[in-house]
Amino acid sequence: MSEEAIDALVNTMLEIAEQILKVARGLDKQQVSKMIEMLIEVKKNGKKVMVVGAGRSGLVGKAFAMRLMHLGFDVYVLGETITPAVSEEDLLIAISGSGTTHVVVSAAEAAKRVGAKVIAVTSFPDSPLASISDHVVRIPGRTKVSKEIDYFARQLLGIYEPLAPLGTLFEDAAMVFFDGVIVALMRALGVSEEYLKVRHANIEIF
Repeated sequence: MSEEAIDALVNTMLEIAEQILKVARGLDKQQVSKMIEMLIEVKKNGKKVMVVGAGRSGLVGKAFAMRLMHLGFDVYVLGETITPAVSEEDLLIAISGSGTTHVVVSAAEAAKRVGAKVIAVTSFPDSPLASISDHVVRIPGRTKVSKEIDYFARQLLGIYEPLAPLGTLFEDAAMVFFDGVIVALMRALGVSEEYLKVRHANIEIF
């Protein structure tokens, strides 16, 4: 492996870490507080939390759903075979960096039609997803690859082009953000780590 490739690896990790720090320091606390309040209300009322995301954002959503399950939420991931119908007053967490991902926007529209609430987690508060959601939490991140002509223009102008490809910066920042949401929920609900351990899977499949 060339030294250049290893340097790129290290620099990319540093870039991602710096992005997460930047996102954490720039979070809109009112946006986050409202999201946590909506989650607690759903749990209190015995309603379901549904999570949807496409590709890597979907994997981030699954990780978040797992932790919500550990906290005692009635939570499902859209697209899984055991996921029930969305009902009135349920809560859909819709994850899309661009806010234009068709399957996510369609899911949000369907949820709204049956009277469910929608929280959009996206980089673009003026996106189609955000516009139909009840609440938006903005997580900045590079979500699209620049066109080649744009790339060379940026180079000529000395504009920095991120090393992390595609939606990596959004996805990694969203993952850490959701982990932070879980800790905030633990504090708000008075739940200890021991409680989470009790609900952790005790049958491992290898």
